[in-house]
Amino acid sequence: MEKEGATAQLAAGKAKFIALSESIIEKIKTGELKPGDQIPSENELIKTFQISNTTARKTLLEIESKGWARRIKGKGTYVLNRTEDHHLLRTLGSIYATRRGFHDSLIAEGFTPKNIVLEKTILQDGISSEINGRHFIIEGPALKLHQLRYADELLIKDEVKYISLALCPKINKIPTEVSYFKVYENTYHLKINEVQQTLGVKILEPNTTNFDLNKPTPVFLLDSAVICTGDKVVEIEQSYYHGDKYKFAVIASPEYDYRPPSPITS
Repeated sequence: MEKEGATAQLAAGKAKFIALSESIIEKIKTGELKPGDQIPSENELIKTFQISNTTARKTLLEIESKGWARRIKGKGTYVLNRTEDHHLLRTLGSIYATRRGFHDSLIAEGFTPKNIVLEKTILQDGISSEINGRHFIIEGPALKLHQLRYADELLIKDEVKYISLALCPKINKIPTEVSYFKVYENTYHLKINEVQQTLGVKILEPNTTNFDLNKPTPVFLLDSAVICTGDKVVEIEQSYYHGDKYKFAVIASPEYDYRPPSPITS
């Protein structure tokens, strides 16, 4: 469909790179490409539309020059967040979104991220959490990481993660702004089979949390567990998201995978 639309524009006498850039921008406007999504690379454009590398490069530069995307050296071109109130869209149930990580997602959308670590300790006894009626357990030792996440100097997430040190020894030595999901896969060679998540809402009063609030404000409460091969729990997260700055989308699978509500351990 995208190729047909661009071809029609070419027939109308538009330059190739203009036709392609307008086609991609239209996908951004309609929401098919969302803030933080990666735009097709030069090589992908060349392969899909049988164009020269010069035309592909000019296409991406045209999209960027019009303020719809940002090129990050060595990574690609990403859709910028152009919403008037700069709401951040996060997708639950998406392995891709989880793999990219919070820090890199903010950069891709055009924000400047900052992390402040409040606590980084080792819990010898581990941790447990109940999510979607299932009991998830990380046997000790587990790393507890509590940090505040900022976008352009605004605190948007109060994050607590618990990570299995049995599955990921010495992960406490790794910088906290990384995508831990990628670390699990690339450094510790874990195969992630499942991500369980629940989302709730709570009203926080001023001066009761790390958020700088001047009025009662809704926050999202995210509980999640990352499970790898053998039903081993590698990560449990319990975090608050600033309710005025977030919107959440959900990826639903049509397949129903029943699992008995027995404890799952690291």
